[in-house]
Amino acid sequence: MRKIALIALLVAACGRKQAAPYRTDAVTRGPVSEVVNATGDVSAIVTVNVGSQVSGIIDKLYVDFNSKVKKDQLLATLDPRLFQAQLEKAEASLASANANVEKAQAAYADSVRIAARQQELRKQGLISQADLDTALATRDQNAAGLSAAKAAVLQAKADRDMAATNLAFTRITSPIDGIVVSRSVDVGQTVAAAFQAPTLFLIANDLTKMQILANIDEADVGKVREGLDAKFTVDAYPGETFTGSIRDVRQAPNTIQNVVTYPAVIDAPNPDRKLRQGMTASVNITAARKDDSLRVSNAALRWKPDESTAPEAAPPQRPGGTPQARTASAAARGARDGSGQQAPGRAGRVYKLENGKPVPVNIRVGLSDGQRTEVIEGLSEGDRVIVGGGDAGGSAQQQRRRGPF
Repeated sequence: MRKIALIALLVAACGRKQAAPYRTDAVTRGPVSEVVNATGDVSAIVTVNVGSQVSGIIDKLYVDFNSKVKKDQLLATLDPRLFQAQLEKAEASLASANANVEKAQAAYADSVRIAARQQELRKQGLISQADLDTALATRDQNAAGLSAAKAAVLQAKADRDMAATNLAFTRITSPIDGIVVSRSVDVGQTVAAAFQAPTLFLIANDLTKMQILANIDEADVGKVREGLDAKFTVDAYPGETFTGSIRDVRQAPNTIQNVVTYPAVIDAPNPDRKLRQGMTASVNITAARKDDSLRVSNAALRWKPDESTAPEAAPPQRPGGTPQARTASAAARGARDGSGQQAPGRAGRVYKLENGKPVPVNIRVGLSDGQRTEVIEGLSEGDRVIVGGGDAGGSAQQQRRRGPF
């Protein structure tokens, strides 16, 4: 029995694993930048979709991809024969309407003379009043006919102008100076403009000046403002960083799978034309920067002692000796009882080593670059804080794994 007990003690002693020593890091002084990361698409500042106002068959193409064009330059033509025939028909209708005006004018002039003669004869008592009334009615009818003929001329002119405009629409011209980014049609293809104008060409105004529409997360949109510098990279040129500046942060939100983002427009000079339409850009925006501030490792802010080995101590003290409020309501009461002004920065907690045990220290933190965070109050330069080690979780797991021996 003594041998069995001795073996059990040896096994238990071997099963015990001492906690790893604590790893610490010093509080240093140096620059801290707060960076907002986002992604977006590269596009030209001004792009125009060139379409067709009329339906028809593409007769000729005068430009292709990457062609430089000037304003009002001919890009393509539709088959004009049908529209030419419609114009000739409208011109014929206009000529007929003008002839009807002349005919109505002659009839009206004749009825005016007859009505005047009948009035003289009535004064002399040579005709009845009924004959005079008939002559006057004929004159008024001819006057109305003349007005209708003139209105028909206006209608015929409108039809002629519409036919001439449709014929002009068979010539597709560039509305701006720029470069043809895409071409969507070929010679012989039929374009239908019954419901909406089909897009034939996409023309970018100036590819030496591009823009990025970056999607800023709602948690970061308060940090981003007009005029901030931005750096971005594209997959086409790994290792090369491009620069730009924020022109505008738009108010319109975009919600995709319950994630709300706001578009920020970034102007990006492109003198070498390396950036192309539609490229995906990874954007870094420096929202704030301090060149000389106390910094603590983010690992120290994340580290917490194991509950089973944490010392039972009094509540941690704030950097002025004021006990920490245990609840949010108590913290609110403490703020009201004090100066009434909220302390700068955000609340944080790190741990120092005292007599080999972690002791919590409440601090106020500010900017963070993802690796280090600015310390506003609570620590001094050179202080060492725990960033890792001292994991008692492994010992607890081993205790659960132990058997009776």
